[in-house]
Order: sequence, then C-alpha cells, then structure tokens
Amino acid sequence: MSSSPFAATSLPDDAVELGRIQDAWGVKGWVRIHPHSADTSALLASPDWYLQPPEARFARGFSAFSGHVQVHVAEIKTHSDGIVARLDGVDDRSAAEALKGVRISVPRSAFPVAEDGEYYWVDLIGLDVVNREGVHLGVVRDLMPTGPTSVLVMEYTETVDGVETTAERMVPFVAAYIDDVDLKARRITADWQTDY
Repeated sequence: MSSSPFAATSLPDDAVELGRIQDAWGVKGWVRIHPHSADTSALLASPDWYLQPPEARFARGFSAFSGHVQVHVAEIKTHSDGIVARLDGVDDRSAAEALKGVRISVPRSAFPVAEDGEYYWVDLIGLDVVNREGVHLGVVRDLMPTGPTSVLVMEYTETVDGVETTAERMVPFVAAYIDDVDLKARRITADWQTDY
C-alpha cells in the first residue's frame, strides 16, 4: 500500500490488544486473524479496530502505516479454526499481505457485556487473591488455558533466608476453588491454602 487507507488516531486509554493479523486470506482483501484468547466475542462484536504496527522483531519491511490507525471492520466471520475479516480500504491480496503481523486492539468499553459468572481475562489481571481465611495468595499476573479450564497465575513475594523474592502460585479458575470474584473491590476469594 503506497498510502494508508486508514484514519490515523491515538489508541484509546482502555484499549486491549486482542490479536494480530496472521496473513492474507483469499484474493479479495480478507485477512486471517490470530486471536490472543479463546474468547473472541469482543473481536467479533466490535465494528472498529485500532491497529498498531507489528512488534519491532516482526516489523522489518513493514510500511502499510505508522503509529496507530482506526479501521472499520466491513465483514468478519469464523472460519474452520479461526477468524477471517475484511477491512474497509483493504481490497486485494497485496493490501492484505501488507498487514501481516499488525496488532489489533479494541476499547474495553466496547466489549459485549459478560454473562453472570463469566469474566474477561483482562478484567482479572491485577486482582488480589485471598483465601477464605483472608490470607493474601498473590496478584493475578496472567491466566493460562489448560484445555477445558483456565488457571490463575499469581505473583507474590516471600522471604527465604532473609531475602525477599518473587514467586508464582497457580489456582484453577473453576467453581470448586473460586468462591467469589469482586471486580469492584478488585479481589478474588479462593478455597486454597498457601502450601498447596
């Protein structure tokens, strides 16, 4: 693309990176999307995406645009094991190939409302986790998919031989171990002990 068909913009304050463009799909400007999460509802529901150039290690030769741009999603659908989309202004395979590696973000405020008892991973990151006795287990740093369930990956500090170190603890994110998720209080209560 010699000149970008996208509108230059700034990234919204609540932008969440949800995936990247993997490659061109077909000859009519469609792109294949690699989502960062198994839950693709926010990608599928958002009429507009915010794009950023590929990470520096993948950006060699990238010239489709610079900075951040906003693009309208003309069409999107699930296809076999992934998602494909057609973006306004991307009309042929060459234009689609030029977007390989581009990162896709959507404002958190544009996410569909989660069902009761369901949570977006991005909302769980940074929450404190305590057990039923009120003992602090850690702060959620990540979630790890393990097939049918996910696991909270927490970071906490411990003192070993007088030296404070950072350690990691994991708790399955299932009803058997998670008693409560309070997003307003930014706290998760779990049926878990520090020596598990």
